[in-house]
Amino acid sequence: MINSDHSLYAIYLKLNEEHSITIGKLGTFNFPIGTYIYVGSAKRNIEARINRHLKIEKPLRWHFDYLRPYGEIIEVQTFDRTLSECGLYEKLLKVRNGTVIAKGFGSSDCYCDSHLIYVK
Repeated sequence: MINSDHSLYAIYLKLNEEHSITIGKLGTFNFPIGTYIYVGSAKRNIEARINRHLKIEKPLRWHFDYLRPYGEIIEVQTFDRTLSECGLYEKLLKVRNGTVIAKGFGSSDCYCDSHLIYVK
């Protein structure tokens, strides 16, 4: 459930097949079968941002837009600003025992390795 008072989100996407996908100017990456968690933020109107990410047909704007058509959204979580976007990413990476598949994914405006977590 989306809490409109929150400004952070995590979208869980499941890939049932392995894919080699070009993510805009970031490059081409091999995405193995498994679950991916994309961490993002919206300063306002988080519902609109998440609903856009859920769509498959749309102009390609964010890194997640390139990955979205290949998988099924299985969960969406929202979070308050107790943590920063990077802090939420680090927490989920650790708690979910995740790894980084695509360095720079969703993190072009910070110093994180990625904002996409692979959790098999």
